[in-house]
Amino acid sequence: MDLINQNSSLIILIVVAAYIIITAYLSYKWSGSSNSDFMQGSKGIPYFVVGVMIFSNYNGIMAVIGTPQKAFSSGIAAMWSLFAAAIAFFLYGCFFVKKLYNTGSFTISGAINKTYGRSTQLIVSMIMIYAMLMLNLNTYISGASVLHEILNTNLPVSMILIAIVSTIYFSIGGMKSISKTTMVHTFMKYLGVIIILIVALMMTHGLHPVAHKLPKFYFTSTGNIGVATIIGWILTSVGAVFSTQTIAQAISSTKSAKDAQKAAFWAAILVIPFGIALGLIGVTAKYLFPSINGLYALPIFLSHMNTFWASISSIGLLAGVFVGVSSCGLAIVALIVNDFYVPHWKPEPKKQLKVTRIISIIVGLLPLIFMFYTPNILALSFFAKALRVSIAIIAVIAFYLPTFDSTTSANIALITTTLLTTVWYILGDPLGIDDTYIAILTPLIIMLIGRLISKLFYRKA
Repeated sequence: MDLINQNSSLIILIVVAAYIIITAYLSYKWSGSSNSDFMQGSKGIPYFVVGVMIFSNYNGIMAVIGTPQKAFSSGIAAMWSLFAAAIAFFLYGCFFVKKLYNTGSFTISGAINKTYGRSTQLIVSMIMIYAMLMLNLNTYISGASVLHEILNTNLPVSMILIAIVSTIYFSIGGMKSISKTTMVHTFMKYLGVIIILIVALMMTHGLHPVAHKLPKFYFTSTGNIGVATIIGWILTSVGAVFSTQTIAQAISSTKSAKDAQKAAFWAAILVIPFGIALGLIGVTAKYLFPSINGLYALPIFLSHMNTFWASISSIGLLAGVFVGVSSCGLAIVALIVNDFYVPHWKPEPKKQLKVTRIISIIVGLLPLIFMFYTPNILALSFFAKALRVSIAIIAVIAFYLPTFDSTTSANIALITTTLLTTVWYILGDPLGIDDTYIAILTPLIIMLIGRLISKLFYRKA
Protein backbone atom coordinates (compact mmCIF):
# COMPACT_ATOMS: atom_id res chain seq x y z
CA MET A 1 0.00 0.00 0.00
CA ASP A 2 1.59 3.26 -1.15
CA LEU A 3 -0.25 5.71 1.06
CA ILE A 4 2.15 8.58 1.71
CA ASN A 5 3.29 10.73 -1.23
CA GLN A 6 6.97 10.95 -2.11
CA ASN A 7 7.55 14.50 -0.84
CA SER A 8 5.91 13.78 2.52
CA SER A 9 7.82 10.52 2.81
CA LEU A 10 11.12 12.35 2.32
CA ILE A 11 10.32 14.94 5.00
CA ILE A 12 9.11 12.26 7.44
CA LEU A 13 12.23 10.20 6.73
CA ILE A 14 14.48 13.18 7.52
CA VAL A 15 12.63 13.89 10.79
CA VAL A 16 12.71 10.21 11.80
CA ALA A 17 16.41 9.94 10.91
CA ALA A 18 17.16 13.00 13.04
CA TYR A 19 15.27 11.45 15.96
CA ILE A 20 17.20 8.18 15.59
CA ILE A 21 20.55 9.99 15.51
CA ILE A 22 19.72 12.13 18.55
CA THR A 23 18.45 9.22 20.66
CA ALA A 24 21.35 7.01 19.55
CA TYR A 25 23.73 9.74 20.73
CA LEU A 26 21.85 9.96 24.05
CA SER A 27 22.07 6.19 24.37
CA TYR A 28 25.83 6.38 23.91
CA LYS A 29 26.15 9.32 26.29
CA TRP A 30 24.11 7.59 29.00
CA SER A 31 25.69 4.16 28.53
CA GLY A 32 27.51 2.51 31.42
CA SER A 33 31.09 1.39 31.59
CA SER A 34 30.57 -2.02 33.20
CA ASN A 35 28.65 -5.21 32.59
CA SER A 36 26.49 -4.39 35.63
CA ASP A 37 25.53 -1.05 34.05
CA PHE A 38 24.74 -2.84 30.77
CA MET A 39 22.56 -5.50 32.40
CA GLN A 40 20.96 -3.78 35.41
CA GLY A 41 21.73 -0.07 35.41
CA SER A 42 23.43 -0.58 38.80
CA LYS A 43 20.20 -0.76 40.86
CA GLY A 44 19.60 2.97 41.04
CA ILE A 45 16.67 3.60 38.69
CA PRO A 46 13.57 5.40 40.12
CA TYR A 47 10.41 3.28 40.36
CA PHE A 48 8.35 5.51 38.03
CA VAL A 49 11.00 5.17 35.32
CA VAL A 50 10.98 1.39 35.79
CA GLY A 51 7.17 1.42 35.65
CA VAL A 52 7.30 3.24 32.33
CA MET A 53 9.95 0.79 31.12
CA ILE A 54 7.97 -2.36 31.87
CA PHE A 55 4.75 -0.82 30.52
CA SER A 56 6.50 0.18 27.31
CA ASN A 57 8.54 -3.01 26.99
CA TYR A 58 5.51 -5.26 27.39
CA ASN A 59 3.17 -3.12 25.27
CA GLY A 60 5.45 -2.30 22.40
CA ILE A 61 4.88 -1.97 18.68
CA MET A 62 3.16 -5.39 18.58
CA ALA A 63 0.40 -4.05 20.78
CA VAL A 64 0.33 -0.78 18.85
CA ILE A 65 -0.14 -2.58 15.51
CA GLY A 66 -1.70 -5.87 16.66
CA THR A 67 -4.52 -4.47 18.81
CA PRO A 68 -5.99 -2.25 16.06
CA GLN A 69 -5.51 -5.15 13.63
CA LYS A 70 -7.62 -7.36 15.88
CA ALA A 71 -10.17 -4.60 16.57
CA PHE A 72 -10.48 -4.09 12.80
CA SER A 73 -11.87 -7.60 12.39
CA SER A 74 -13.28 -8.47 15.82
CA GLY A 75 -14.40 -5.25 17.49
CA ILE A 76 -13.40 -2.97 20.31
CA ALA A 77 -13.14 -5.99 22.62
CA ALA A 78 -9.61 -6.35 21.23
CA MET A 79 -8.62 -3.85 23.92
CA TRP A 80 -8.90 -6.80 26.35
CA SER A 81 -5.50 -7.86 25.01
CA LEU A 82 -4.10 -4.81 26.84
CA PHE A 83 -6.49 -4.81 29.78
CA ALA A 84 -5.17 -8.32 30.41
CA ALA A 85 -1.71 -6.80 30.82
CA ALA A 86 -3.06 -4.26 33.34
CA ILE A 87 -4.57 -7.10 35.39
CA ALA A 88 -1.29 -9.01 35.13
CA PHE A 89 0.82 -6.06 36.31
CA PHE A 90 -1.49 -5.51 39.29
CA LEU A 91 -1.28 -9.18 40.35
CA TYR A 92 2.47 -9.15 39.73
CA GLY A 93 2.85 -6.21 42.08
CA CYS A 94 0.64 -7.77 44.75
CA PHE A 95 1.96 -11.33 44.87
CA PHE A 96 5.21 -11.87 42.98
CA VAL A 97 7.50 -8.91 42.51
CA LYS A 98 8.87 -8.71 46.06
CA LYS A 99 9.69 -12.43 46.14
CA LEU A 100 11.50 -12.17 42.81
CA TYR A 101 13.38 -9.03 43.83
CA ASN A 102 14.51 -10.59 47.11
CA THR A 103 16.16 -13.52 45.29
CA GLY A 104 18.85 -11.03 44.22
CA SER A 105 18.83 -12.38 40.64
CA PHE A 106 18.24 -10.27 37.53
CA THR A 107 17.23 -13.30 35.43
CA ILE A 108 14.11 -15.40 35.97
CA SER A 109 16.19 -18.51 35.29
CA GLY A 110 18.57 -17.52 38.09
CA ALA A 111 15.66 -17.19 40.52
CA ILE A 112 14.34 -20.64 39.56
CA ASN A 113 17.84 -22.10 39.94
CA LYS A 114 17.62 -21.55 43.71
CA THR A 115 14.87 -24.20 43.96
CA TYR A 116 15.40 -26.59 41.05
CA GLY A 117 19.11 -26.31 40.27
CA ARG A 118 21.35 -25.71 37.27
CA SER A 119 19.64 -28.04 34.77
CA THR A 120 16.26 -26.36 35.23
CA GLN A 121 17.92 -22.95 35.01
CA LEU A 122 19.36 -23.82 31.58
CA ILE A 123 16.04 -25.20 30.30
CA VAL A 124 14.20 -22.07 31.49
CA SER A 125 16.85 -19.92 29.85
CA MET A 126 16.55 -21.71 26.49
CA ILE A 127 12.73 -21.53 26.54
CA MET A 128 12.87 -17.84 27.37
CA ILE A 129 15.39 -17.17 24.59
CA TYR A 130 13.10 -19.03 22.14
CA ALA A 131 10.07 -17.01 23.28
CA MET A 132 11.93 -13.70 23.19
CA LEU A 133 13.21 -14.39 19.66
CA MET A 134 9.58 -14.90 18.56
CA LEU A 135 8.76 -11.65 20.32
CA ASN A 136 11.53 -9.81 18.50
CA LEU A 137 10.40 -11.27 15.18
CA ASN A 138 6.93 -9.90 15.87
CA THR A 139 8.40 -6.52 16.77
CA TYR A 140 10.30 -6.35 13.50
CA ILE A 141 7.19 -7.27 11.48
CA SER A 142 5.10 -4.65 13.26
CA GLY A 143 7.78 -1.99 12.87
CA ALA A 144 8.25 -2.90 9.21
CA SER A 145 4.54 -2.28 8.55
CA VAL A 146 5.03 1.30 9.81
CA LEU A 147 8.24 1.85 7.85
CA HIS A 148 6.50 0.44 4.77
CA GLU A 149 3.99 3.29 4.99
CA ILE A 150 6.73 5.91 5.30
CA LEU A 151 9.18 4.70 2.63
CA ASN A 152 6.89 2.57 0.42
CA THR A 153 9.38 -0.30 0.72
CA ASN A 154 8.22 -3.91 0.87
CA LEU A 155 8.02 -5.66 4.25
CA PRO A 156 11.27 -7.71 4.01
CA VAL A 157 13.32 -4.60 3.11
CA SER A 158 11.58 -2.65 5.87
CA MET A 159 12.43 -5.43 8.35
CA ILE A 160 16.10 -5.30 7.37
CA LEU A 161 16.21 -1.54 7.92
CA ILE A 162 14.44 -1.87 11.28
CA ALA A 163 16.84 -4.64 12.34
CA ILE A 164 20.00 -2.74 11.41
CA VAL A 165 18.99 0.55 13.04
CA SER A 166 17.52 -1.07 16.16
CA THR A 167 20.49 -3.38 16.66
CA ILE A 168 23.00 -0.54 16.44
CA TYR A 169 20.82 1.41 18.83
CA PHE A 170 20.32 -1.19 21.57
CA SER A 171 23.84 -2.64 21.48
CA ILE A 172 25.29 0.75 22.44
CA GLY A 173 23.95 1.45 25.89
CA GLY A 174 22.42 -1.46 27.78
CA MET A 175 20.02 -1.06 30.72
CA LYS A 176 21.54 2.15 32.08
CA SER A 177 20.86 4.11 28.90
CA ILE A 178 17.70 2.21 27.95
CA SER A 179 16.04 3.29 31.20
CA LYS A 180 16.51 6.95 30.21
CA THR A 181 15.88 6.76 26.47
CA THR A 182 12.77 4.65 27.09
CA MET A 183 11.20 7.66 28.81
CA VAL A 184 11.68 9.64 25.60
CA HIS A 185 10.48 6.80 23.37
CA THR A 186 7.42 6.08 25.52
CA PHE A 187 6.35 9.72 25.55
CA MET A 188 6.60 9.82 21.75
CA LYS A 189 4.78 6.49 21.41
CA TYR A 190 1.90 7.60 23.64
CA LEU A 191 1.73 10.96 21.84
CA GLY A 192 1.72 9.26 18.44
CA VAL A 193 -1.21 7.00 19.38
CA ILE A 194 -3.18 9.96 20.79
CA ILE A 195 -2.63 11.97 17.58
CA ILE A 196 -3.77 9.05 15.42
CA LEU A 197 -6.89 8.55 17.57
CA ILE A 198 -7.80 12.25 17.31
CA VAL A 199 -7.36 12.17 13.52
CA ALA A 200 -9.47 8.99 13.30
CA LEU A 201 -12.32 10.47 15.35
CA MET A 202 -12.23 13.69 13.34
CA MET A 203 -12.52 11.69 10.13
CA THR A 204 -15.50 9.68 11.43
CA HIS A 205 -17.12 12.72 13.12
CA GLY A 206 -17.21 10.86 16.42
CA LEU A 207 -18.14 7.31 17.37
CA HIS A 208 -21.89 7.49 16.69
CA PRO A 209 -21.62 7.00 12.90
CA VAL A 210 -19.19 4.12 13.46
CA ALA A 211 -21.47 2.35 15.94
CA HIS A 212 -24.46 2.89 13.63
CA LYS A 213 -22.80 1.41 10.52
CA LEU A 214 -20.68 -1.47 11.83
CA PRO A 215 -22.17 -4.79 13.03
CA LYS A 216 -23.26 -4.71 16.68
CA PHE A 217 -20.50 -7.03 17.87
CA TYR A 218 -17.94 -4.30 17.15
CA PHE A 219 -19.05 -2.48 20.30
CA THR A 220 -19.80 -5.37 22.67
CA SER A 221 -17.62 -6.46 25.59
CA THR A 222 -16.53 -9.70 23.91
CA GLY A 223 -16.89 -8.75 20.23
CA ASN A 224 -16.17 -11.48 17.73
CA ILE A 225 -13.45 -12.79 20.04
CA GLY A 226 -15.31 -14.78 22.67
CA VAL A 227 -15.07 -15.16 26.42
CA ALA A 228 -12.75 -18.17 26.23
CA THR A 229 -10.15 -16.27 24.22
CA ILE A 230 -10.35 -13.23 26.50
CA ILE A 231 -9.85 -15.43 29.57
CA GLY A 232 -6.96 -17.04 27.73
CA TRP A 233 -5.45 -13.60 27.11
CA ILE A 234 -5.70 -12.74 30.79
CA LEU A 235 -4.15 -16.02 31.92
CA THR A 236 -1.42 -15.76 29.30
CA SER A 237 -0.63 -12.17 30.23
CA VAL A 238 -0.42 -13.04 33.93
CA GLY A 239 1.95 -15.90 33.14
CA ALA A 240 4.02 -13.83 30.74
CA VAL A 241 4.37 -10.85 33.08
CA PHE A 242 5.35 -13.14 35.95
CA SER A 243 8.08 -14.80 33.89
CA THR A 244 9.29 -12.32 31.25
CA GLN A 245 13.00 -11.64 31.42
CA THR A 246 12.66 -8.00 30.30
CA ILE A 247 10.40 -7.29 33.28
CA ALA A 248 12.56 -9.21 35.77
CA GLN A 249 15.61 -7.34 34.52
CA ALA A 250 13.93 -3.93 34.80
CA ILE A 251 12.50 -4.73 38.25
CA SER A 252 15.94 -5.73 39.51
CA SER A 253 17.24 -2.24 38.69
CA THR A 254 15.02 -0.50 41.30
CA LYS A 255 16.39 0.58 44.68
CA SER A 256 14.20 -1.71 46.82
CA ALA A 257 11.48 -4.37 46.75
CA LYS A 258 8.92 -1.69 47.67
CA ASP A 259 9.98 0.42 44.70
CA ALA A 260 9.73 -2.65 42.47
CA GLN A 261 6.12 -3.10 43.60
CA LYS A 262 5.29 0.56 42.91
CA ALA A 263 6.77 0.19 39.42
CA ALA A 264 4.42 -2.71 38.67
CA PHE A 265 1.38 -0.69 39.77
CA TRP A 266 2.41 2.28 37.63
CA ALA A 267 2.72 -0.03 34.62
CA ALA A 268 -0.86 -1.24 35.21
CA ILE A 269 -2.18 2.34 35.33
CA LEU A 270 -0.45 3.34 32.09
CA VAL A 271 -1.87 0.40 30.12
CA ILE A 272 -5.60 1.18 30.42
CA PRO A 273 -5.96 4.44 28.41
CA PHE A 274 -3.45 3.08 25.91
CA GLY A 275 -5.61 0.00 25.29
CA ILE A 276 -8.80 2.04 24.87
CA ALA A 277 -7.15 4.29 22.29
CA LEU A 278 -5.83 1.39 20.22
CA GLY A 279 -9.18 -0.42 20.24
CA LEU A 280 -10.97 2.70 19.01
CA ILE A 281 -8.40 3.23 16.24
CA GLY A 282 -9.05 -0.29 14.94
CA VAL A 283 -12.85 0.03 14.69
CA THR A 284 -12.66 3.51 13.14
CA ALA A 285 -10.30 2.10 10.51
CA LYS A 286 -12.87 -0.60 9.72
CA TYR A 287 -15.53 2.09 9.27
CA LEU A 288 -13.36 4.30 7.05
CA PHE A 289 -11.32 1.72 5.12
CA PRO A 290 -13.25 -1.59 5.22
CA SER A 291 -11.30 -3.29 2.43
CA ILE A 292 -7.70 -2.77 3.62
CA ASN A 293 -5.47 -5.42 5.18
CA GLY A 294 -6.04 -5.22 8.96
CA LEU A 295 -2.27 -5.01 9.49
CA TYR A 296 -2.52 -1.39 8.30
CA ALA A 297 -5.49 -0.43 10.50
CA LEU A 298 -3.31 2.03 12.41
CA PRO A 299 -0.55 3.02 9.93
CA ILE A 300 -3.11 3.96 7.25
CA PHE A 301 -4.00 7.11 9.20
CA LEU A 302 -0.49 8.47 8.57
CA SER A 303 -1.56 9.28 5.01
CA HIS A 304 -4.49 11.37 6.24
CA MET A 305 -2.47 13.86 8.31
CA ASN A 306 -0.40 16.83 7.35
CA THR A 307 3.33 16.20 7.19
CA PHE A 308 4.07 17.63 10.64
CA TRP A 309 1.63 15.40 12.52
CA ALA A 310 2.54 12.41 10.36
CA SER A 311 6.20 12.95 11.29
CA ILE A 312 5.41 13.07 15.02
CA SER A 313 3.19 9.98 14.76
CA SER A 314 5.81 8.09 12.74
CA ILE A 315 8.44 8.86 15.36
CA GLY A 316 6.04 7.62 18.04
CA LEU A 317 5.40 4.35 16.25
CA LEU A 318 9.05 3.71 15.48
CA ALA A 319 9.93 4.62 19.08
CA GLY A 320 7.79 1.63 20.06
CA VAL A 321 9.99 -0.54 17.86
CA PHE A 322 13.18 0.74 19.46
CA VAL A 323 11.84 0.15 22.97
CA GLY A 324 10.69 -3.37 22.09
CA VAL A 325 13.85 -4.44 20.29
CA SER A 326 16.13 -2.89 22.91
CA SER A 327 14.46 -4.51 25.92
CA CYS A 328 13.85 -7.84 24.22
CA GLY A 329 17.35 -8.05 22.79
CA LEU A 330 18.88 -7.07 26.12
CA ALA A 331 16.87 -9.81 27.84
CA ILE A 332 18.13 -12.46 25.42
CA VAL A 333 21.71 -11.24 25.81
CA ALA A 334 21.41 -11.31 29.61
CA LEU A 335 20.31 -14.94 29.53
CA ILE A 336 23.03 -16.01 27.09
CA VAL A 337 25.79 -14.18 28.96
CA ASN A 338 24.69 -14.91 32.54
CA ASP A 339 23.56 -18.52 32.09
CA PHE A 340 25.94 -19.83 29.41
CA TYR A 341 28.92 -17.59 28.60
CA VAL A 342 30.08 -16.49 32.08
CA PRO A 343 29.75 -19.89 33.84
CA HIS A 344 31.67 -21.65 31.06
CA TRP A 345 34.39 -19.13 30.13
CA LYS A 346 34.64 -17.05 33.33
CA PRO A 347 35.89 -13.94 31.47
CA GLU A 348 37.48 -10.80 32.83
CA PRO A 349 34.98 -7.90 33.24
CA LYS A 350 36.34 -5.90 30.28
CA LYS A 351 36.24 -8.91 27.95
CA GLN A 352 32.77 -9.82 29.20
CA LEU A 353 31.42 -6.39 28.24
CA LYS A 354 33.03 -6.64 24.79
CA VAL A 355 31.57 -10.10 24.15
CA THR A 356 28.20 -8.91 25.47
CA ARG A 357 28.10 -6.19 22.81
CA ILE A 358 29.04 -8.68 20.07
CA ILE A 359 26.30 -11.06 21.19
CA SER A 360 23.90 -8.10 21.18
CA ILE A 361 24.53 -7.53 17.47
CA ILE A 362 24.00 -11.21 16.63
CA VAL A 363 20.78 -11.33 18.65
CA GLY A 364 19.48 -8.19 16.98
CA LEU A 365 19.94 -9.57 13.46
CA LEU A 366 18.88 -13.19 14.12
CA PRO A 367 15.09 -12.70 13.62
CA LEU A 368 15.74 -11.72 9.98
CA ILE A 369 15.93 -15.45 9.22
CA PHE A 370 12.11 -15.39 9.37
CA MET A 371 11.57 -12.11 7.51
CA PHE A 372 9.35 -13.65 4.81
CA TYR A 373 6.98 -15.02 7.45
CA THR A 374 4.11 -12.56 8.07
CA PRO A 375 1.80 -14.00 10.74
CA ASN A 376 -1.15 -12.56 12.59
CA ILE A 377 0.63 -10.11 14.88
CA LEU A 378 -1.57 -10.59 17.93
CA ALA A 379 -1.71 -14.39 17.56
CA LEU A 380 2.10 -14.70 17.43
CA SER A 381 2.36 -12.25 20.32
CA PHE A 382 0.16 -14.41 22.53
CA PHE A 383 1.94 -17.58 21.40
CA ALA A 384 5.23 -16.03 22.57
CA LYS A 385 3.53 -15.20 25.85
CA ALA A 386 2.08 -18.72 26.15
CA LEU A 387 5.60 -20.15 25.87
CA ARG A 388 6.52 -18.19 28.99
CA VAL A 389 3.49 -19.31 30.99
CA SER A 390 5.10 -22.64 31.90
CA ILE A 391 8.08 -20.74 33.32
CA ALA A 392 5.73 -18.58 35.39
CA ILE A 393 3.95 -21.64 36.75
CA ILE A 394 7.23 -23.30 37.73
CA ALA A 395 8.39 -20.03 39.34
CA VAL A 396 5.15 -19.62 41.34
CA ILE A 397 5.37 -23.24 42.49
CA ALA A 398 9.00 -22.67 43.53
CA PHE A 399 8.06 -19.59 45.59
CA TYR A 400 4.75 -20.73 47.09
CA LEU A 401 4.86 -24.56 47.09
CA PRO A 402 8.42 -25.45 48.08
CA THR A 403 7.48 -29.10 48.70
CA PHE A 404 7.05 -29.44 44.90
CA ASP A 405 10.82 -29.38 44.53
CA SER A 406 11.45 -32.21 42.06
CA THR A 407 13.99 -31.06 39.48
CA THR A 408 13.06 -33.95 37.18
CA SER A 409 9.37 -33.03 37.23
CA ALA A 410 10.16 -29.37 36.57
CA ASN A 411 12.41 -30.23 33.64
CA ILE A 412 9.90 -32.62 32.07
CA ALA A 413 7.10 -30.09 32.57
CA LEU A 414 9.05 -27.29 30.89
CA ILE A 415 10.25 -29.30 27.89
CA THR A 416 6.92 -31.06 27.28
CA THR A 417 4.93 -27.84 27.56
CA THR A 418 7.18 -25.97 25.14
CA LEU A 419 7.00 -28.71 22.50
CA LEU A 420 3.26 -29.29 22.90
CA THR A 421 2.41 -25.57 22.87
CA THR A 422 4.48 -25.02 19.72
CA VAL A 423 2.84 -27.94 17.90
CA TRP A 424 -0.60 -26.76 19.04
CA TYR A 425 0.05 -23.26 17.69
CA ILE A 426 1.37 -24.55 14.34
CA LEU A 427 -1.71 -26.80 13.94
CA GLY A 428 -3.98 -23.80 14.50
CA ASP A 429 -5.36 -24.69 17.95
CA PRO A 430 -7.05 -28.07 17.24
CA LEU A 431 -10.49 -28.78 18.76
CA GLY A 432 -10.91 -25.05 19.34
CA ILE A 433 -8.58 -25.23 22.37
CA ASP A 434 -6.30 -22.19 22.57
CA ASP A 435 -2.58 -22.94 22.97
CA THR A 436 -2.73 -20.82 26.13
CA TYR A 437 -4.65 -23.55 27.95
CA ILE A 438 -2.11 -26.15 26.81
CA ALA A 439 0.68 -23.97 28.22
CA ILE A 440 -1.14 -23.56 31.54
CA LEU A 441 -2.48 -27.04 32.18
CA THR A 442 0.44 -29.18 30.98
CA PRO A 443 3.03 -28.07 33.59
CA LEU A 444 0.44 -28.17 36.38
CA ILE A 445 -0.55 -31.74 35.52
CA ILE A 446 3.05 -32.93 35.15
CA MET A 447 4.17 -31.29 38.42
CA LEU A 448 1.18 -32.79 40.24
CA ILE A 449 1.87 -36.26 38.84
CA GLY A 450 5.54 -35.89 39.77
CA ARG A 451 4.59 -34.92 43.31
CA LEU A 452 2.20 -37.88 43.67
CA ILE A 453 4.82 -40.31 42.36
CA SER A 454 7.50 -38.97 44.70
CA LYS A 455 5.14 -39.22 47.69
CA LEU A 456 4.24 -42.78 46.72
CA PHE A 457 7.88 -43.88 46.52
CA TYR A 458 8.72 -41.95 49.70
CA ARG A 459 6.02 -43.82 51.62
CA LYS A 460 7.22 -47.17 50.27
CA ALA A 461 10.75 -46.33 51.34
